Amino acid sequence: MSASIDIRLNRQTKTYNENDIIQGTVIISTPTSFKHNGIIITVDGSVQLHLSGKSVGVFEAFYNSTKPVTLINQTIELAKPGQMPSLKTEIPFQVQLKGRPNKPLYETYHGVFVNIQYFLRVDVKRTFLSKDMSKQIEFNIEYGPEHDLAAEKAITKPAAFEVTSESIKTIQNKIDVPKFKITGNLDSLCCVITKPFSGELVVEESELPIKSIEVQLLRVETCGCAEGFSRDSTEIQNIQIGDGNVARKIPVPIWMLFPRTFTCPTLLTVNFKIEFEISIVLVFEDDRMISENFPLRLSRY
Repeated sequence: MSASIDIRLNRQTKTYNENDIIQGTVIISTPTSFKHNGIIITVDGSVQLHLSGKSVGVFEAFYNSTKPVTLINQTIELAKPGQMPSLKTEIPFQVQLKGRPNKPLYETYHGVFVNIQYFLRVDVKRTFLSKDMSKQIEFNIEYGPEHDLAAEKAITKPAAFEVTSESIKTIQNKIDVPKFKITGNLDSLCCVITKPFSGELVVEESELPIKSIEVQLLRVETCGCAEGFSRDSTEIQNIQIGDGNVARKIPVPIWMLFPRTFTCPTLLTVNFKIEFEISIVLVFEDDRMISENFPLRLSRY
């Protein structure tokens, strides 16, 4: 049995607000005692930006993808150099989550070209001939009610829509579209991230049988640098709300939950942007597809 190290947080959700205090315990288990050169704990948070090669070129994308934006970096000494006893040792700790001046702690977000992540790492420094011990865990940041970026509350913004073969904007493969008409209502395009996105649509008419109706949640990520910027839209999730030849003139409900960490409140900064869209996708029996997009603004409150 070799020595092992673990980190246990007092808060099971692992979710914190800026200026909260993370409390927990470092647990070191070893069958025999050993010397160490100190134990430190580090809190690290950053924004990782990855430019899309199709927008700025492959070389520029690779070069600029190595420049993270640091949000927090704190190191605290848990134990001075000494002897680690055998069996199990528990070391309590606490660290305040305080960002850099003029650098708020953005919410945790796992995207494709933008990632905002926070980690807690413990390092046990060993002697020259022994390998250091290390353990890292991820925790989440959410805006508290008093956070500057949470000041703009979600205001209900309902939207009625009508999509027809004449009005469609996006046509797959630029093929002809059969005659159809869809109407509907979205309860709000300004949404609280913890509440579901909802609405309904009605197939008024369709020249061809409809194979499927889907609702897609899209992330729109923009990254900028000296060489230029890239703006890319990618799918987060896809929910089918109609299967088979959907009945005409019958309301079809729309109901979607925003997935945690894969979405965050809409964020616009100098170096990057994180925005979201909803896409209504109609697939005909012959696999011809049309879609209509609606911009969303997400808020924590």
